[in-house]
Amino acid sequence: MKKLLIAILSVVLCVLASALFPSCIEDSFTDSPSDQPGFSVDTLKLGTVFTEEMTVTHRFSVRNPASKSLLISRIALSGEYARYFRLNVDGFSGRDFANVEIRGRDSIFVLVEATLPPAGRDLPFEMNAHVDFTTNGVTRSVVLNALGQDVERLKALCVSTDMTLDSPKPYQIFDSLVVEPSATLRLAPGTRLCFHDKASLIVRGTLISDGTVDDPVILSGDRTGNVVTDISFDLMSRQWEGVRFCSGSSDNILRNTIIKNTVNGVLIDGGETHDVPTSLTMINSRLRNSGGLVLDAVHADVTAVGCEFAEGGAGLVRLQGGNHRFSQSTFANYYLFAAIAGPAITFDHFSYDTEDETGLPLMSARIDNSIIYGLGSDLSHGDLTGSDILIRNCLLKSRGTDDDNFISCVWESDPLYYTVRNEYFFDYRLHDDSPAIGVGDPELIGPDGSRDGYGLDRGL
Repeated sequence: MKKLLIAILSVVLCVLASALFPSCIEDSFTDSPSDQPGFSVDTLKLGTVFTEEMTVTHRFSVRNPASKSLLISRIALSGEYARYFRLNVDGFSGRDFANVEIRGRDSIFVLVEATLPPAGRDLPFEMNAHVDFTTNGVTRSVVLNALGQDVERLKALCVSTDMTLDSPKPYQIFDSLVVEPSATLRLAPGTRLCFHDKASLIVRGTLISDGTVDDPVILSGDRTGNVVTDISFDLMSRQWEGVRFCSGSSDNILRNTIIKNTVNGVLIDGGETHDVPTSLTMINSRLRNSGGLVLDAVHADVTAVGCEFAEGGAGLVRLQGGNHRFSQSTFANYYLFAAIAGPAITFDHFSYDTEDETGLPLMSARIDNSIIYGLGSDLSHGDLTGSDILIRNCLLKSRGTDDDNFISCVWESDPLYYTVRNEYFFDYRLHDDSPAIGVGDPELIGPDGSRDGYGLDRGL
């Protein structure tokens, strides 16, 4: 009991001493003008954002390098465009904050969002604001930078008569863009269709996409900027549903066209009658970054010259029946976000041993002067003997030998792409010492195959 009383008395005396002699307690805040917060960035770049839409949330950190606590007397937005930006400082939202404390050797986060106004321009326009930090009489700033992009918004558009989309501004697509039977939708050079979540392009009539080397047509998701750090939304699949060519749709052309960021890529549905074959011709186009396949052709007719099929979670291309001609094309699967579930090319209904109860004709396929290489397998399992499938003058990942179906092929060879997957760099052009160079047969090049998607002569 005596020890307990002594302990209680000691505590009381300490409390009284603190109250009677406050000068003995060291001030917890530094007031030196030389003690200033540090910032993780000088300029926070929000990237290109669509006007009238809220950006994703960006952030930067504010660190106190001193051992004592730092009191930031004011944090506020400033500048001509400050009203379009919003802050959250250490959990509190607003545009102006007073007396924000950062303990010694600690830090806080500042979150930033923006909603930019239309500017009546075709090209992106720059808007800057500042976040000013006033500490111990000194003001320092972080620049907020955003590029606003005006867009044309299309909601549940149904094309029932011939139409051309040719705005220099991107089109943002909500719901579905549908091309009805007997109607033709033309996409002029440089047209950009940016599809919102769950949106799709459904073609029952005809789609003609007329991109050029300098002004390709682009169909993509509508997310901009980076997901995290240096991973761009441009690399992310599953942002929109994809393109579906329905049974009876014919004479479709994709020229210098890029389709990316899809859930299901491009589906060509030939139907069950094949009276009017569903057909698609692709010239120097790129289908890439799909959560499923980038191309799924079901009893349809596909011609592809100088095309790139890349990055599909379920594999790249499935051909079920139909008539197909692929030349000067690249099949390269380096999908990022899951284990790849299928081969680069799957052949179905090429013999009567495969399961297909439609009774439609067996597949006829030619793959010429092409590269089939990447993570996972290159070709589906199955004996092609006796089928009407020819793979000629191609580089393959598989170990094998030529026969009646494989002619003048290069087996088990790395084509040496410029792609560096772990650095998020995807470029399927070839290094100068690639074993694929010079393998192609000039006799197999059609009139649309003399130049590649970059406008360069193939030199075969």
